[in-house]
Amino acid sequence: MGGIHATAIVAPGAKIGQGVAIGPYCIVGANVTLEDGVELASHVIVDGHTRIGPRTRVYPFASLGQGPQHLKYAGEPTRLEIGAENMIREHVTMNTGTVEGGGVTKIGDRNFFMVNTHVAHDCHVGSNIVMANNAVLGGHVTVGDYCVFGGNCAVHQFVRIGRYAMISGVCGVADDVIPYGNVYPFWNNRASLAGLNLIGLKRRGFTREQIQTLRTAYRLLFAAEGSLEERLQDAAAMYREQEAVMEIVEFIRARSSRNLCLPTTGRYVSE
Repeated sequence: MGGIHATAIVAPGAKIGQGVAIGPYCIVGANVTLEDGVELASHVIVDGHTRIGPRTRVYPFASLGQGPQHLKYAGEPTRLEIGAENMIREHVTMNTGTVEGGGVTKIGDRNFFMVNTHVAHDCHVGSNIVMANNAVLGGHVTVGDYCVFGGNCAVHQFVRIGRYAMISGVCGVADDVIPYGNVYPFWNNRASLAGLNLIGLKRRGFTREQIQTLRTAYRLLFAAEGSLEERLQDAAAMYREQEAVMEIVEFIRARSSRNLCLPTTGRYVSE
């Protein structure tokens, strides 16, 4: 059952879909769109040019669509777009984009944002992602589908996180993480690549053969012999018919402002 509580404030101009529930003391701005079945539990603020997709549920004290935490932001009408069936728990914050960063912060579908997580300006976050309590994304971060972020981890601005990656808790990620990668804190809690996200791959239905192929390709790509470019060429030749391996190869080859997160010498690697 939808409905707007008597204590909620919904500005004229806000677009409210069918079956939307807006609980006590919520505030909805004039440029907000709440699509069918959205539920704001209570004390939620949704402002700015923000769209929330169908059947997304937002818990108390979340703040969505406020301007970016960026010193150059001058009030431009940038946007926050949130997809369908997301779970956004207490005290989550998501900001709109910046003109410099393309103007939009974008969230996919069926994500689970736990308490006190933060998505900064101009992030592009995929679908089926889990961010545990206090995990935060800096500006311009790109996250592929099916990633998991442990509690209290922090991702530096402009970092790319490939699909199916696992980021350990209490981990500072300053470099790009390959698809299917598993990173742990090493020195000074900085992220180190510790192999593949084997548990996540099994849970997502990857076959034993697919996982074994990824493991052998991983060993080749991060072996001690030769340069990274030489190993990329070898992997591309050997695994050109393997979509998952080629996804890693293309990710590494893509232009990026960040370095690549690599294994740390002397650390156990569960490839």
